[in-house]
Amino acid sequence: MSDNNTIPAAEHDPVIDGKAAPSPKRKGRRAAIAAVVVAAVLVVASAGLWVWHEQPSFCGAICHTPMDNYLATYEAPLGQATTDKWGNPVADSSSMLAAVHAAEGDTCMDCHIPTLSEQVGEGVAWVAGNYEFPLLERDASDLTEASGRANDELCLNESCHNLTREDLVEKTADMGTYNPHDPHHTELDCTTCHKAHRASVMYCSQCHAQAEVPEGWISMGESNELVGVKAAE
Repeated sequence: MSDNNTIPAAEHDPVIDGKAAPSPKRKGRRAAIAAVVVAAVLVVASAGLWVWHEQPSFCGAICHTPMDNYLATYEAPLGQATTDKWGNPVADSSSMLAAVHAAEGDTCMDCHIPTLSEQVGEGVAWVAGNYEFPLLERDASDLTEASGRANDELCLNESCHNLTREDLVEKTADMGTYNPHDPHHTELDCTTCHKAHRASVMYCSQCHAQAEVPEGWISMGESNELVGVKAAE
């Protein structure tokens, strides 16, 4: 038989210590599979972290020193006596929007819309210990800055309270002369009276001592005393 008709010998993997070493193709295939598995694990872990990040428990777990009291106001059962973010007694947790929103299934992020720059800044402040405690109180303008909404739209929107200012005036018309939603001096932000992590305040009582203070709420004088005491510490 001529050389041209010689049947080529079968190819074999190189032998190392009596065992066939994996071919480059097999190595590449295994590396690709490992990379896919690692990527899948990272995606699942990232998704889980993001879901947890959206939950109120995340705030207390990561920044527990400044946030524990806030989380407690969120988790307070409605209609019961509790304490506010400063540890002051609250006659009825229903006077705190955090507890009311929690009962409706809303989370911290529904009002506190995070931005990347804000979160980075808060993270650096937390690690460095460079933050105020208790935290400064935020109003509607602070909460709407990240969302790009007008102050009213933080609360008065189709997803939350689908009402207008005029609708609110009608809803509280039974409060008589001192209807808090029909101010005769100027329009007030919702957060002037409605507080999330402490008892809500009847602002009208600042001038009108006879103005009805809703059950569980506090008067403007009581609010000023609380804020004044905390500011002096």
